This record gives sequence, C-alpha cells and structure tokens, in this order.
Amino acid sequence: MIKVAVVSYGNIGKFSVEAVQAAADMELVGVVRRADSVKNIPAELQGVKVVSDISELGEVDVAILCSPTRNIPEVAKAYMEKGISTVNSFDIHGEEMLKLRTSLSETGKKHNSKAIIAAGWDPGTDSVIRTLMLAMAPKGITYTNFGPGMSMGHSVVAKSKQGVKNALSITIPTGTGVHRRMVYVELKGGANLTKVTADIKSDSYFSMDETLVIPVADVNELQDAGHGVLIERKGVSGKTHNQQLEFRMKINNPALTAQVLVSCARAVLRQRPGAYTMPEIAPIDYLFGNREELLMKLV
Repeated sequence: MIKVAVVSYGNIGKFSVEAVQAAADMELVGVVRRADSVKNIPAELQGVKVVSDISELGEVDVAILCSPTRNIPEVAKAYMEKGISTVNSFDIHGEEMLKLRTSLSETGKKHNSKAIIAAGWDPGTDSVIRTLMLAMAPKGITYTNFGPGMSMGHSVVAKSKQGVKNALSITIPTGTGVHRRMVYVELKGGANLTKVTADIKSDSYFSMDETLVIPVADVNELQDAGHGVLIERKGVSGKTHNQQLEFRMKINNPALTAQVLVSCARAVLRQRPGAYTMPEIAPIDYLFGNREELLMKLV
C-alpha cells in the first residue's frame, strides 16, 4: 500500500482525502493542517489522524500538496528535503512552472525524492491532451477554452487581496482561447471597491484577461464548483491539411483536480528522483493494476 498524506484541507484537500480512501492501492496515513486548525476537526475526518507536522505521521511515501499555488515552491522543497515525494497542482503556466521543475529536480536528486508538479487538469491532463494533439497534427493552432466555471486558483488570489472577505472568480470563454474573468467579491467593512478592483486586475493571475470585479452581499450564494474545457486543434498531418481535433469535458473542478493528484501520487513513485510535469510521464504509470492486463484493455 502506498502511504499518502494530504497537506492542507481546503476544497482540493477534502476531495483528495476521498480519492485516496477510494484507491485500492493507497492508505491515508493522515492530514496535515495548520496548528490552529488541528483541534477543530470536521466530522468527515473523525478517525483520520490530523497533525500539524508530517513527522507525527510516521512513514509517508507521498505527500499530496493542496496548498495555494504561490506557497507550493517552499512547501514542496521542505517535504522533498525530508525524502518525501510530492505531487501538487501548481497552476502558473510558462516560465514559473519551468523554474519550479528545475528547482525541485535539484532538490529531488539531492535528497532521493520525486515530484510531479502542475498535476491538475489544466495544467495537467489538458497538457497531455495538447501534447497528443501536437503529435497528431504537428503544424496548426490549438485553442484551449476554459469554462464557464469557477477557477479555484483565481478565486484564492482574489480572496487574498486586502479588504476582501470572500471571492469567487468565474472564467467565461469568449472563443479562440480568449477569456473573461468575472470576479465576485464580498468586501470587508470599510473596504474600498476601487482599490480592491485595481489590486485584483494588476495581479498576474488576471492582468492578461478582461476582468470585471463585481461586489456582492454573499459569495456563498453564487458558489458552484462546476467547470469545463474545450480544446480545439486544426492542423496538418504530414502534408494533409484540415485535420480537426476536439476534446471537451464538463467537470466538478476540485474533485477532478484531486483525482488527478491521487493518480499522480501513484505515478511519482515509479519515476527516478527529480521533478516532472504530466506530459513527461507514461500514461500507464497513473493507473492501478497489472501493466500487462491494463495493456490488454487499452491497446
């Protein structure tokens, strides 16, 4: 059995606990929370060991890191230095992701630990789909259209701004990979909406998209964890044009993210020390079961 710890217990943490408990080859050894949350254990964690330091859990093979993205580099490094492999759903594309991969690769090789980063559905499984589409039609254009739905990462960032009590960021696709961000904010008493709006729009999470900030009385009345994606590619196979590829899904955002993290917790132990993104790993490594039997069903 793979001994798994879930670190942080927000939306993704809750669904990660469920996914680990449902996995036939995994044992949930415990949940790591902030010290001020350890004594306030929700009903669904009764019978689960809840600690403030992972060392209290004994042997841990993999830590599923459900912390906010901007905390991941520090948290992942600390766990990997203990020799614990990690998976995370770091969701900042581009150079920051590659920097994290390089940094954690060095840590893993030094401390004999492993990591899969950006292990959600985008980046993550959508990254694998885009890779396969590129292999199928090497020349062409791919558009990734998100939503409409709740963006967890963007909501966390909006909520972190001074003067914001709660926030919900909805992604609205306008086509050809262009999006609008609808950010609903519940303000703290005395907060200035103009300043909050400026702080949100200037953040790198929002600065590249049209962003509307809308004050509401109660964000909870708007909450819906549904999301989705449509990936489209029109390209060329060899010298043959007009190859049209499409992938679509409608999902519960945190539940799918958590399931991908748990599948990656299985795959990470099959890698050499270092850090990886999902397209770098053989898809069969994510699956539970005998490899030959799986291939009989899949190939």
